Amino acid sequence: MACFVPFNNRNLDISFFVFRPTVVLVEELVDALKVFSACTETLGCVNSSIFRSIHGNLIIWYAAWMKRSRENKEMLISSLLQMLKSLSNKGVLVEYRFVDAYAGESKEGSCVAKFYTGDVICLNVATSTAGDLNDVSYANLAIFKDRFWKMEGAVSGVCLKLQDMPAVSCLYVWKSLQHCYSWILNADHRKTMVPYLDRFKLDIKYDIFRVVYVSTEAALSWHSNSTSPALTLASEGESKEQRQVMQI
Repeated sequence: MACFVPFNNRNLDISFFVFRPTVVLVEELVDALKVFSACTETLGCVNSSIFRSIHGNLIIWYAAWMKRSRENKEMLISSLLQMLKSLSNKGVLVEYRFVDAYAGESKEGSCVAKFYTGDVICLNVATSTAGDLNDVSYANLAIFKDRFWKMEGAVSGVCLKLQDMPAVSCLYVWKSLQHCYSWILNADHRKTMVPYLDRFKLDIKYDIFRVVYVSTEAALSWHSNSTSPALTLASEGESKEQRQVMQI
């Protein structure tokens, strides 16, 4: 089953936690985040995924949550940060944000941006130091609408607004890394973007990631294995959550 990013914020909250590995074997951090993902199911996590930067050294943990109030969201963040302390010897939490999806498109006719383990994702973030966030959000949407259907190899895309920060983002799912490279190298970004963005002072960053884990795929794998981690832990008399946190 696929992980997904919704095209709006009506039913789900979505978050991104960004890590920088401090261990030589980056897979140690990835494996720890896989266990962490399983623990978050009891907190209302609908699905989660791990992205690994192809050119840099960043790891992103993405999660979609059951919709909740601001107060309950702050309680959730507090719980997550407490749980993540056990990963401090494997990676540094660089940043974490909840974001609002406000538009999206899919060439597959889906109402969400779907992705699987092995897929390529391009993520850009534009932070504004001047101008109204609503104006920046509209400019981001205008660029997205103008570009998406011209992007050969792009499967789906989502426009995002960062909560509590004057920044917007776009997430694109690509058929292949080659398609992504081709668009970045050949697209006339200056011609398409400057008319919309020249009145804003923006700090624009982007990176390309490989999806290395999808929680729903892992769940299917565990259910098909009679000696799944959950069954093993239960047989040893400890709760799933306690043992998984200990193993991180």
